[in-house]
Amino acid sequence: MGPQVIAHRGACRQAIENTVHAFRRAAELGSDAVELDVRRTADGVLVVHHNPTLEDGTVLALTPAGGLPRHIPTLGAALDACDGMWVNVEIKNDPGEPDFDPAETIADATMALLTARGQDDRWVISSFRLETIDRCRAVSPAIRTAWLTYEVPDGVLDTLIDRGHHAWHPWVGTLTRPQLDEAHRLGVTVNTWTCDDVHRMVELADWGVDGICTNVPDVARQALGRR
Repeated sequence: MGPQVIAHRGACRQAIENTVHAFRRAAELGSDAVELDVRRTADGVLVVHHNPTLEDGTVLALTPAGGLPRHIPTLGAALDACDGMWVNVEIKNDPGEPDFDPAETIADATMALLTARGQDDRWVISSFRLETIDRCRAVSPAIRTAWLTYEVPDGVLDTLIDRGHHAWHPWVGTLTRPQLDEAHRLGVTVNTWTCDDVHRMVELADWGVDGICTNVPDVARQALGRR
């Protein structure tokens, strides 16, 4: 069985990213999963959007949900649109951004919403902030958690094991085969991001990577199907 095809922000080359249409299109293209980004509005609504601001500079965390463009879905609506796929929910909680939440209440709210849906095996929660996934793991241990990295932190796999996390999500430019082999030896799932190059996809598949997050799920499905 080959790697899972994870549509990055949905089928974002064929529709506006992180929208209901992009998620539905990802399913039509044969994606196994969708990756999406979660933030919170001024009135506490969980919405799906990559950046902390809109193109005009409007800060999501300072704007009520009703004041956002209609194409920005709530997390619940986004999950509904991902029916038939599993979902990598990335919680955006960067200390350098205007919606940073050191108390991790965004993690609490996200896990409460997911737990209430009763489909724990469909969700993988990731974040660049280790403390955020630690909180998710603490409040909802039945839902899988993953550490998202750009550079490779020292002792990344030991940290994952020690803290009880399920997966590592490294940037494709930093992932090596020895790292992947060691992760698998330790029982850690590896889903890499974001790969749009067919030759690299095939190489990663030959290495045995668990999932490939991509902007072109249709290309990935075709390339991996030919292996």
